[in-house]
Amino acid sequence: IQRVIAAPMAGYVARADVRAGDTVIEGQVMAKLDDRDLRLERLKWASQRSQRLREQSEALAERNRARAGILAAQIEQADAQIALLDEQLNRIAVTAPFDGIVVAGDLSQSLGAPVERGDILFEIAPLDSYRVIIEVDERDIGAVEIEQTGLIALTGMPGDVIEIKVDKITPISTPEEGRNFFRVEASLLDEPPAILRPGMEGVGKIDAGSRKQIWIWTHQITSWMRMFSWSW
Repeated sequence: IQRVIAAPMAGYVARADVRAGDTVIEGQVMAKLDDRDLRLERLKWASQRSQRLREQSEALAERNRARAGILAAQIEQADAQIALLDEQLNRIAVTAPFDGIVVAGDLSQSLGAPVERGDILFEIAPLDSYRVIIEVDERDIGAVEIEQTGLIALTGMPGDVIEIKVDKITPISTPEEGRNFFRVEASLLDEPPAILRPGMEGVGKIDAGSRKQIWIWTHQITSWMRMFSWSW
């Protein structure tokens, strides 16, 4: 399960503290945009606000209520602009929304580069919430049902077998190596091992019930012969 971290506003990359493969904790600063333009803009509006306050005091002293009202509106406008800039300054630092691992994104080679609002900067996956994707051959998909359990062994940790449970069977098949596979989604039943990482691949087995060994050995060729005979 992944979450996209996007640029909160248009700007330039000033700092990049993490990249793909690093682990982060909630609230940790991952990158920071250049804030010099925003600070200069805020200083300009703060100066205008101070000037308008002095002019308003003079207008009130002269009992010029019309001018004092205009200046009050201009002060409110300056306050609104300052509040907006303060909010933008608070979002200059891009922080991690939860504990996890950075699975995509490396801004260390893009310091000073421009980014637009909404540009994807990082992708993070939590280390305690995994989704298992199993590719099941179309010849076997009829035996798979939701709530069935199974086991997976990953190439990076073949000694640790992890128990899973089928959550979803998608109705879409994908061709691969001349065969069609259906995507089956499953979840882990136990706590994930510490070395488990998103993107790992391996072999999965789903418990689809018991059959006689002769059926296990011959059912695929029997099904193929039936299909061939019918089509002929």
